[in-house]
Parts: sequence; C-alpha cells; structure tokens
Amino acid sequence: MKAAILVETNKPLEIHNIELESLKEGEVLIKMVAAGVCHSDHHAMVGHFPTRTPIILGHEGAGIIEEVGPNVKSLKKGDHVVSVWRYSCGECEPCMSGRPATCGEGARMRADGTLSDGTTRFKLKNEKVHHFLGVSTFSSHSIASEKSVMKIREDMPLEKAALVSCGVITGFGAVKNAAKVQPGESVAVFGTGGVGLNAIQGASIMGAEPIIAVDLLQNKLEFAKKFGATHTINSSDENAEERILEITNGLGVHYAFEMIGVPQVMSTAFNSLRTGGTVVVSGLAQFESEVSIPSVPLVLQEKKLMGSLYGSTNPRLEVPRLIDLYLAGKLNLDDLLTRSYPIEEINDAYDALIKGEVARSIIKHD
Repeated sequence: MKAAILVETNKPLEIHNIELESLKEGEVLIKMVAAGVCHSDHHAMVGHFPTRTPIILGHEGAGIIEEVGPNVKSLKKGDHVVSVWRYSCGECEPCMSGRPATCGEGARMRADGTLSDGTTRFKLKNEKVHHFLGVSTFSSHSIASEKSVMKIREDMPLEKAALVSCGVITGFGAVKNAAKVQPGESVAVFGTGGVGLNAIQGASIMGAEPIIAVDLLQNKLEFAKKFGATHTINSSDENAEERILEITNGLGVHYAFEMIGVPQVMSTAFNSLRTGGTVVVSGLAQFESEVSIPSVPLVLQEKKLMGSLYGSTNPRLEVPRLIDLYLAGKLNLDDLLTRSYPIEEINDAYDALIKGEVARSIIKHD
C-alpha cells in the first residue's frame, strides 16, 4: 500500500510502500479515494505539534470500505465513508454532553499515534509506523476503528466529501454551533484558507451582515468574495482593527473568527469586537503559544474569547446535513476544491498551501 510518511520532522514527506496488519475487532479497511491537504498536518510536519515518527499523516479524507473486522456493526463492504478524525468513545462526560471532539480517548490516540487499543497496524520494513488522529488518510489504504469513519450517501462525490470531513465542518460549525450567529449580526473572519472560507460561507448562510474577510494575500481575499464576504481587508497594507471599526460605524463586530492560529491575530480579533462581542478561535497555534488580551474591556464591555474544536459539533449529525446542502446547491464546495495532486506530489501540494495559492486541494489516490 502506497503512503506518504513523515519520517522526521522538518523533512519532506517520503513515499513508501507499507504493509498492513490484519484487522482487529471493531476495525475497518478503507480504500482511500481522496485526502484533503490541511494545515493541521503541516503543523505536525514542522514540529509545531508533538508527533511520534514515523507516521502516516492525513486526517481529512473519503473512501470506500474494502473489508470489515469482527463485530463491526455500522459499516459494510462497499460503503462510502468519510473520516471522523477525532475519535470519540461515546461514554465519557464530553461525549455524553454533546462535545465528542473533546473526548479524552481521542486526545490520547493523537498523542500516542495509535488506534483505540494502543497499537498500530502499519509497518515499513518491519518497523512500526504510527497513525495520525486514528485515520491516516495519506495512504492508499488505511485501517481505522469504525468509530473513526462514518457512512455517507453514495451520490456524493468523494473528492468533495473529503473536504466536508474537516475544513468545511470546522469553519461552518464555528459559526453555526460555537458562535450561533443570528441574521443581521456582523462577522469578521481572520484567515481565508479552507477553514476560513467555510466560516465565511457559514456566516452567509446564517444571514450575517456585514461579513468581513481579513487576510495578507489578495488572491485569498478574492476567494473569500465567492463564499459570501461583503468586505475584504488586506492586512498587509491596511490596519484591520481600524478598518473593521470603520465598516461597522465605530462599533466593532458581533463575532470575530480567528482561523490561522496566530496569537497576535487573536488579540487583533478581540480588539475588533463591539461591546458584548465574541472571538471564536479555531486556528491551532504552537503548543507553547499564549494570547494576550486587555483585561478591562473583557470585564467592562463583557467581551468573550472562546475556542472551537472541529466546529463544536457532532460530525455524525453535521456531516450528512452539509452533504445534503451541497447536493441541493446551497453549499459551495466546487470553488473550494482548487487543485488535485497524486500522492507522489504531496510535498508540492503543501508548498502551494503555504504560499496561499489554493483554497483547498486534495491528494487523489489511485
């Protein structure tokens, strides 16, 4: 099975043929069709996240079930599926209270680079290769717990479905579930990559006004207009905070979404709020990073700062709804998918991502 492996941080991904061990109880074998090129994997590649190596990265993906292990109940051979990259046990307090993305078992699997039983199924020349977020979509085939994948309708193109499994649900969900934006409320989105664009189109669908897109690159701001941005700010030559206040008649926005994981931008987003406003942070910064906000407006103006992981949602409920929206012509995924690459060109795909050349791209598996 062909896979892109991170052998060492700060080194290019390497393409290798790997071996797969047999399925264990509750596991499935997936023939991956498409995998999204997401910034979260890049964080692991450059060492921003502690990551066990060697490891097969990739967490945004879609494919077809090729085999099921013992006692698999929700899936069968031939099912079309997307990855659910944050495993949830279904039994702990976060799971039971409707916050499955914050499940402690999912966090452990991320740190260990294993599946739910604490072991791995990948080998390269008899050496153990780790799993990324329980799904490892940068492989032509992957083994995962059935809790790490979900069935979708078969008329959904798998290349587009892969995008829904992370970037779309994270951005859209931050608006819909974390902020609960109401019609007529004002929104600023800092960072117009794949996640930010879906925050913008989520805000548009929710009826927000105005919707202000902020980025350093003009081509990415042009993308933002296609997804519903009413105003754009190029922060390479404009003061974003001042411009947002100008657009909102000196009030600031009801909600600001930080989608790139830069503490300084989080502070700018906070300062762009009106009284009672909220910053929702979905961008992942380096683990040791800290954000500084002024304490007086926090209290006297009742401003709020909150985080949102995986769109603050239950993906098993939200993903089918987003797919239905796309197939009904109400969710724009066609403009989101900018380029497709074979797995042999995965490092080129990441170069394009870092340079801001794409909205979202995928690895198309053979």
